[in-house]
Amino acid sequence: MWRHLASNAVTFLALGLFLLGGMVLWGKSQYTAEGPLDQAICLQVDRGSNMRRVSGQLQDQGAVSSGAIFRISADYVDKTDKLKAGSYLVPANASMEGIIDIVTKGGASTCGTEVVYRIGINRLSVQVRELDPSTNRYVEKAQFNPAVDDVPELYVQTKAKSDTRFRVALAEGVTSWQVTESLKGMDVLDGTVADVPAEGALAPDSYEVSPGDDRASVLARMATAQETLLAAAWEARDADIPLANPEELLILASIIEKETGVSSEREQVASVFVNRLNRGMKLQTDPTVIYGITKGQGVLGRGLRRSELRAETPWNTYVIPALPPTPIANPGRASLMAAGQPENTKFVFFVADGTGGHAFAETLDEHNRNVAKWRKIEAERAND
Repeated sequence: MWRHLASNAVTFLALGLFLLGGMVLWGKSQYTAEGPLDQAICLQVDRGSNMRRVSGQLQDQGAVSSGAIFRISADYVDKTDKLKAGSYLVPANASMEGIIDIVTKGGASTCGTEVVYRIGINRLSVQVRELDPSTNRYVEKAQFNPAVDDVPELYVQTKAKSDTRFRVALAEGVTSWQVTESLKGMDVLDGTVADVPAEGALAPDSYEVSPGDDRASVLARMATAQETLLAAAWEARDADIPLANPEELLILASIIEKETGVSSEREQVASVFVNRLNRGMKLQTDPTVIYGITKGQGVLGRGLRRSELRAETPWNTYVIPALPPTPIANPGRASLMAAGQPENTKFVFFVADGTGGHAFAETLDEHNRNVAKWRKIEAERAND
């Protein structure tokens, strides 16, 4: 009898171990398999939350098939205590394994709302936008100019949220004075700026910042980024360009940046100035004259006068026979590369063509015909 009972016990133990092993294998397959989510979602993990609460959120939103398996798996891989607060983009069909990695690795939020401070040529604008997880695109919720507009309540509420991301975005062609003044107007930053950085020293790009970041440290990041871009452009330059050092390349790139907003034209515009430098011709470019008047502090807001085109300033390229002494703006990577690798052309003239781009010419006669076409377009627009 005892032998029979012992035999049954062994049988039941083996069966139990078999079932337990099967459950473990099934749980592991659930952990690594594609999840049931049919489209991406934003998962909000609040400060002080725990894996039980998060697993419930995920199950309610249809991201996991079992909140219990999710919690057990997180505990098994020793990540239960590594949960990080934030807003996270959970992609469609994400596995439990992938979601646990997303919510425990930390770093910046990848979903939710962000505030973007856009430093443009004419003004600073503040944009509040939210990621639509179904399209992975940001949708604008509010935009205002802090210099003239009332501050929207949505901005105040968004800024107070712990998971809001903040970015400072510099447009290509802004001046260092414009960047510095704009940073002073951002209430999310702290600290003072002793001096305006050298013209051209800041890289136009988008920079993530955190509330309380020091303004000077943000400028330092921008300057480091521009040093890297300039070094790369100088290293990749054509051997025969008439530029003596990286600073001259930076100056030329800033002129290219201000002369055209059409990316496909940059190399052609660069070729005009390089050809003029090679021939000993004056550059004769209006943006340098404007910089001699404004010193980069704001926008001129009107056309140039004849007297200003004749005035002797270090930046008046209608008067000086070479490059101006400093950059006239902060050029982006594309203009830096164009300055070092201009297109191989014989162009020495260009004028606006009415489409936002330019008409290029090799001879003065051809250029005069292009100018006449542009004057006609200007007259027609004035009449309209």
